[in-house]
Amino acid sequence: MPPTSTIAIVGLGYVGLPLLLAYARNGYRSIGIDIDPSKPDALHSGRSYIKHIPSDDVAAALAQGTLDATTDFSRIADADAVILCVPTPLDSHFEPDLSYVRQTLEAVVPHLKPGAILSLESTTYPGTTVEEVVPRVEARDLVPGESVFIVYSPEREDPGNTEFHATNIPKVVGGHTPACLEKGVALYEAAFGRVVPVSSTQVAELTKLLENIYRAVNIGLANEMKIVADAMGIDIWEVIRAAATKPFGFTPFYPGPGLGGHCIPIDPFYLTWKAREFGVHTRFIELAGQINRSMPDFVVQKVADALNSDRKPIHGSRILLLGLAYKPNVDDDRESPSYILMEKLEARGAIVDYHDPFVPVIPITREHAKYAGRKSVEISGSYDCILLATHHDEYAAYDFSTFSCPIVDTRNCITRRPTKYHPA
Repeated sequence: MPPTSTIAIVGLGYVGLPLLLAYARNGYRSIGIDIDPSKPDALHSGRSYIKHIPSDDVAAALAQGTLDATTDFSRIADADAVILCVPTPLDSHFEPDLSYVRQTLEAVVPHLKPGAILSLESTTYPGTTVEEVVPRVEARDLVPGESVFIVYSPEREDPGNTEFHATNIPKVVGGHTPACLEKGVALYEAAFGRVVPVSSTQVAELTKLLENIYRAVNIGLANEMKIVADAMGIDIWEVIRAAATKPFGFTPFYPGPGLGGHCIPIDPFYLTWKAREFGVHTRFIELAGQINRSMPDFVVQKVADALNSDRKPIHGSRILLLGLAYKPNVDDDRESPSYILMEKLEARGAIVDYHDPFVPVIPITREHAKYAGRKSVEISGSYDCILLATHHDEYAAYDFSTFSCPIVDTRNCITRRPTKYHPA
């Protein structure tokens, strides 16, 4: 990309904001667009609204004069490249919900200037770019590969990862035509250390699904092994540590209270849904999904057992849930199993508070809006039971040894353990 190019990033969340800052840092005029006005407002004030992204990075881009942010989609007309980073959740039937992609395309495509690159980064099923992006572009009398260049490049962001961040993760890119691929490679080479071109947008789309299905299936195996080991009275964490000493043929995956994050709980179902169109039943993937979705029930039973050992029922018990984020040391609560645990415990009559140093107040979420505004409380041993769901460093360092209430640990996180310690 010429250094005078303008890059527009649509969707300023955990994927879009790091990408916006990467292009701004490399000297490109970078415009962030989001329907939530609080995000452009924060960026204009030099403030990051994502915990693991320093405000200093935003302030530096502002000082450099390469960063702008807005809610105005007409600014797309200024952009030489437009990158879409919007959510792709599942609906209530575990089928793909492309409403955010479609609505964004309807807002973006009318403003595309001739010669612009249009890239979709949202995780989705193979064929989405061809079926959803291309027809909307062609309806505006733009010709893919000639007057507009369409690519698909799946995001690989891992919030909070200190070793791999947005631009040092190899970037897979597929183009709708060879000319589109050439333009897409140039776009991403401007910000990424390595670009991996593939032969089509469908290959790029399926690549992202394979990456996350690999993790979901192996986590499902670890979760099933945890249930088996628990029934046999064996410490699954010790088993995994021992197995991980093998220098080949084994990669450690770890059990937990359920899957979280925007990718792992969702992406497999994008493929199972699309595979049915071709008469294929993805039994292996669906079985892993069933196991992973059953883990909150396993954990709730462990809480019930812990309370029962203290001669207390779940109904009426006060329970402190440690960790609302889906992974340690970040503020990302998307699809967190902690919400499912809260719902299941409250459905059985428990009174549930939560503590999370990274999520002081529960934001508005698509599936758990009823919890919006609930605030984190202090850690206290005055509860009837404590349930650790997220392995924040703070909890590993915390001294629980004097607590008299039972503690259920789903992450093997607590090192200074009380007498009534219950692994789960």
